Amino acid sequence: MTVRLTMLCATTAEGGLGRVFGDGAVSERRRRELAAMTATLPPYAVALRGPSARCAQTAEALAVAAAPEPALRDLDHGSWDGRTPEDIAAVDPHGLSRWLTDPDAAPHGGESVRELCRRTAAWLETLPADTGRILVITEASVIRAALVHALSVPARSFRHLQVPPASAVILTLRDGCWSTRCDRLTVPQRRQSADGVPTVAVLTMPTTRQRMCLTGRP
Repeated sequence: MTVRLTMLCATTAEGGLGRVFGDGAVSERRRRELAAMTATLPPYAVALRGPSARCAQTAEALAVAAAPEPALRDLDHGSWDGRTPEDIAAVDPHGLSRWLTDPDAAPHGGESVRELCRRTAAWLETLPADTGRILVITEASVIRAALVHALSVPARSFRHLQVPPASAVILTLRDGCWSTRCDRLTVPQRRQSADGVPTVAVLTMPTTRQRMCLTGRP
Protein backbone atom coordinates (compact mmCIF):
# COMPACT_ATOMS: atom_id res chain seq x y z
CA MET A 1 0.00 0.00 0.00
CA THR A 2 1.04 3.61 -0.58
CA VAL A 3 0.70 6.68 1.61
CA ARG A 4 0.91 10.02 -0.22
CA LEU A 5 1.27 12.98 2.11
CA THR A 6 1.01 16.56 0.85
CA MET A 7 2.35 18.87 3.57
CA LEU A 8 1.35 22.49 3.06
CA CYS A 9 3.04 25.18 5.13
CA ALA A 10 0.61 27.47 6.94
CA THR A 11 0.94 31.16 6.25
CA THR A 12 0.60 34.13 8.58
CA ALA A 13 0.83 37.92 8.75
CA GLU A 14 2.40 40.25 6.19
CA GLY A 15 5.80 40.10 7.85
CA GLY A 16 6.15 36.41 7.01
CA LEU A 17 6.41 33.22 8.98
CA GLY A 18 8.95 33.09 11.76
CA ARG A 19 9.21 36.75 12.75
CA VAL A 20 7.66 35.94 16.12
CA PHE A 21 8.06 32.64 17.94
CA GLY A 22 4.71 30.95 18.45
CA ASP A 23 1.28 31.29 16.87
CA GLY A 24 0.03 34.15 14.71
CA ALA A 25 -3.07 35.20 12.78
CA VAL A 26 -3.31 35.04 9.00
CA SER A 27 -3.64 38.48 7.43
CA GLU A 28 -6.52 39.39 5.15
CA ARG A 29 -4.21 39.73 2.16
CA ARG A 30 -2.79 36.27 2.77
CA ARG A 31 -6.33 34.89 3.08
CA ARG A 32 -7.23 36.29 -0.34
CA GLU A 33 -4.09 34.79 -1.87
CA LEU A 34 -4.86 31.41 -0.33
CA ALA A 35 -8.44 31.51 -1.60
CA ALA A 36 -7.07 32.01 -5.13
CA MET A 37 -4.92 28.88 -4.72
CA THR A 38 -7.77 26.57 -3.74
CA ALA A 39 -8.23 25.17 -7.25
CA THR A 40 -4.61 23.98 -7.33
CA LEU A 41 -4.88 21.77 -4.25
CA PRO A 42 -4.15 18.09 -4.96
CA PRO A 43 -6.88 15.48 -4.44
CA TYR A 44 -7.00 14.00 -0.95
CA ALA A 45 -9.00 11.50 1.09
CA VAL A 46 -8.12 12.88 4.53
CA ALA A 47 -7.26 16.44 5.60
CA LEU A 48 -5.43 17.22 8.84
CA ARG A 49 -4.00 20.40 10.31
CA GLY A 50 -1.91 21.61 13.18
CA PRO A 51 -3.86 22.87 16.22
CA SER A 52 -2.68 26.49 15.94
CA ALA A 53 -4.85 29.43 14.88
CA ARG A 54 -2.46 29.94 11.96
CA CYS A 55 -3.17 26.43 10.63
CA ALA A 56 -6.91 26.70 11.26
CA GLN A 57 -7.14 30.00 9.39
CA THR A 58 -5.01 28.72 6.51
CA ALA A 59 -7.32 25.71 6.14
CA GLU A 60 -10.39 27.94 6.31
CA ALA A 61 -9.03 30.26 3.61
CA LEU A 62 -8.37 27.23 1.39
CA ALA A 63 -11.90 25.89 2.08
CA VAL A 64 -10.42 22.68 3.50
CA ALA A 65 -12.30 20.95 6.33
CA ALA A 66 -9.20 19.70 8.13
CA ALA A 67 -9.30 17.92 11.47
CA PRO A 68 -6.87 19.22 14.12
CA GLU A 69 -4.03 16.83 14.96
CA PRO A 70 -2.03 17.55 18.16
CA ALA A 71 1.06 15.78 16.80
CA LEU A 72 1.29 18.44 14.07
CA ARG A 73 1.77 21.27 16.56
CA ASP A 74 4.64 23.73 16.18
CA LEU A 75 7.93 23.43 18.04
CA ASP A 76 7.36 24.43 21.67
CA HIS A 77 9.36 27.65 22.11
CA GLY A 78 8.82 27.77 25.86
CA SER A 79 9.62 31.17 27.37
CA TRP A 80 10.39 32.59 23.92
CA ASP A 81 6.78 32.29 22.79
CA GLY A 82 5.46 35.61 21.47
CA ARG A 83 8.94 37.16 21.20
CA THR A 84 11.12 37.89 18.17
CA PRO A 85 14.63 36.54 17.52
CA GLU A 86 15.90 40.10 17.91
CA ASP A 87 14.38 40.28 21.39
CA ILE A 88 16.09 37.05 22.38
CA ALA A 89 19.42 38.07 20.86
CA ALA A 90 19.41 41.22 22.98
CA VAL A 91 19.00 39.37 26.29
CA ASP A 92 20.35 35.87 25.63
CA PRO A 93 22.60 35.85 22.56
CA HIS A 94 24.43 32.71 23.70
CA GLY A 95 21.18 30.82 24.21
CA LEU A 96 19.90 31.84 20.78
CA SER A 97 23.19 30.83 19.16
CA ARG A 98 23.12 27.42 20.84
CA TRP A 99 19.52 26.87 19.80
CA LEU A 100 20.36 27.70 16.17
CA THR A 101 23.36 25.37 16.03
CA ASP A 102 22.68 22.51 18.45
CA PRO A 103 19.62 20.29 17.77
CA ASP A 104 19.64 19.19 21.42
CA ALA A 105 19.55 22.72 22.86
CA ALA A 106 16.36 24.09 24.42
CA PRO A 107 17.43 27.22 26.33
CA HIS A 108 13.81 28.45 26.28
CA GLY A 109 12.71 25.49 28.40
CA GLY A 110 10.52 24.14 25.62
CA GLU A 111 11.25 21.56 22.95
CA SER A 112 14.57 20.90 21.21
CA VAL A 113 14.81 20.37 17.46
CA ARG A 114 15.73 16.73 18.01
CA GLU A 115 12.64 16.23 20.18
CA LEU A 116 10.48 17.78 17.45
CA CYS A 117 12.07 15.49 14.85
CA ARG A 118 11.39 12.44 17.00
CA ARG A 119 7.80 13.50 17.66
CA THR A 120 7.14 14.06 13.96
CA ALA A 121 8.82 10.79 12.97
CA ALA A 122 6.68 8.92 15.50
CA TRP A 123 3.53 10.43 13.96
CA LEU A 124 4.62 9.51 10.43
CA GLU A 125 5.21 5.93 11.52
CA THR A 126 1.65 5.64 12.87
CA LEU A 127 -0.02 6.47 9.54
CA PRO A 128 -2.08 3.47 8.39
CA ALA A 129 -0.83 1.90 5.17
CA ASP A 130 -4.30 2.18 3.61
CA THR A 131 -4.72 5.91 4.33
CA GLY A 132 -4.10 6.91 0.72
CA ARG A 133 -3.80 10.62 -0.04
CA ILE A 134 -3.52 12.94 2.94
CA LEU A 135 -3.46 16.73 2.93
CA VAL A 136 -1.69 18.20 5.95
CA ILE A 137 -1.70 21.91 6.76
CA THR A 138 0.95 22.47 9.37
CA GLU A 139 3.91 24.51 10.58
CA ALA A 140 7.19 24.99 8.72
CA SER A 141 9.01 23.38 11.63
CA VAL A 142 6.92 20.20 11.38
CA ILE A 143 7.50 19.93 7.63
CA ARG A 144 11.24 20.37 8.13
CA ALA A 145 11.17 17.65 10.79
CA ALA A 146 9.24 15.36 8.44
CA LEU A 147 11.89 15.89 5.77
CA VAL A 148 14.63 15.04 8.25
CA HIS A 149 12.89 11.73 8.85
CA ALA A 150 11.97 10.97 5.23
CA LEU A 151 15.45 11.78 3.92
CA SER A 152 17.09 9.97 6.85
CA VAL A 153 19.44 12.88 7.52
CA PRO A 154 20.78 14.06 10.91
CA ALA A 155 18.68 16.41 13.03
CA ARG A 156 21.29 19.14 12.52
CA SER A 157 20.16 19.27 8.86
CA PHE A 158 16.86 20.76 10.09
CA ARG A 159 18.25 24.30 9.86
CA HIS A 160 19.24 23.84 6.21
CA LEU A 161 15.72 23.04 5.04
CA GLN A 162 13.81 26.17 4.06
CA VAL A 163 10.02 25.95 3.88
CA PRO A 164 8.34 29.25 2.92
CA PRO A 165 4.68 29.95 3.74
CA ALA A 166 2.16 28.31 1.36
CA SER A 167 4.81 26.02 -0.14
CA ALA A 168 4.22 22.28 -0.26
CA VAL A 169 6.24 19.10 0.09
CA ILE A 170 4.92 15.74 -1.10
CA LEU A 171 6.10 12.66 0.79
CA THR A 172 5.23 9.23 -0.57
CA LEU A 173 5.75 6.04 1.43
CA ARG A 174 5.89 2.86 -0.62
CA ASP A 175 7.40 -0.48 0.43
CA GLY A 176 9.07 1.09 3.45
CA CYS A 177 10.81 3.80 1.44
CA TRP A 178 10.06 7.51 1.21
CA SER A 179 10.22 9.59 -1.95
CA THR A 180 10.05 13.37 -1.74
CA ARG A 181 8.92 16.00 -4.20
CA CYS A 182 8.52 19.75 -3.98
CA ASP A 183 5.37 21.38 -5.26
CA ARG A 184 3.74 24.76 -5.27
CA LEU A 185 0.32 26.29 -5.05
CA THR A 186 -0.20 29.06 -7.56
CA VAL A 187 -2.56 31.93 -8.15
CA PRO A 188 -3.97 32.43 -11.66
CA GLN A 189 -1.18 34.88 -12.56
CA ARG A 190 2.15 35.43 -10.91
CA ARG A 191 2.37 39.04 -9.79
CA GLN A 192 4.42 41.29 -7.55
CA SER A 193 2.55 43.12 -4.79
CA ALA A 194 3.11 46.77 -3.96
CA ASP A 195 5.37 45.89 -1.04
CA GLY A 196 7.51 43.59 -3.16
CA VAL A 197 6.30 40.32 -1.63
CA PRO A 198 5.76 37.60 -4.28
CA THR A 199 2.34 36.01 -4.28
CA VAL A 200 3.66 32.60 -5.31
CA ALA A 201 5.63 30.72 -2.68
CA VAL A 202 8.15 28.13 -3.82
CA LEU A 203 9.97 25.64 -1.62
CA THR A 204 13.68 26.38 -1.87
CA MET A 205 14.85 22.79 -2.24
CA PRO A 206 15.87 20.77 -5.31
CA THR A 207 12.85 19.95 -7.44
CA THR A 208 14.06 16.51 -8.46
CA ARG A 209 12.40 13.47 -6.94
CA GLN A 210 14.46 11.68 -4.31
CA ARG A 211 13.86 8.10 -3.16
CA MET A 212 15.56 6.86 0.00
CA CYS A 213 15.08 3.93 2.34
CA LEU A 214 15.02 4.78 6.03
CA THR A 215 18.09 3.39 7.74
CA GLY A 216 18.28 5.45 10.90
CA ARG A 217 16.69 8.02 13.15
CA PRO A 218 17.62 11.67 13.78
